[in-house]
Amino acid sequence: MPPLHPGRARLGGGRRVALAVALVLLALVAGCGRGDAEAALREDIAALQAAIEARDAGAMADHLAGDFVGSDGMDRDGARRLAALYFMRHGNVGVTAGPLEVELRGDHATVRTTVVVTGGSGGLLPDTGRVRDVTTGWRREDGDWRMTSLRWENR
Repeated sequence: MPPLHPGRARLGGGRRVALAVALVLLALVAGCGRGDAEAALREDIAALQAAIEARDAGAMADHLAGDFVGSDGMDRDGARRLAALYFMRHGNVGVTAGPLEVELRGDHATVRTTVVVTGGSGGLLPDTGRVRDVTTGWRREDGDWRMTSLRWENR
């Protein structure tokens, strides 16, 4: 079979495997540092979303820092109580977030997104749905990201 490109020799099977392994190692090295922190933050945000959709106010509060401050000065316990009330009121809870805009600064981060929160009594369509622009502050504590602040604006 002729070479794929004139002037370039075709790599044999062993060389292709070695090249593939080298490319994977380069990708892993390039992904270290900032990428790892952002990936971990995104995983913790996904876990927070899962706790909300599971209607678990305690698990939701586990993602909040002890000094958490929400809109209107709500603290961590107030956020847990509000979530529990919302979960009691609605049999189904859904959270759909738009693309996350992540800004990392060492062990601190700011995340901006648009969120649609829905709640329903169990039917096919939600009884309520609200769209909000959300800005959250995060801090890494013992390897995990905890939300330190939350601001939202209704659309």
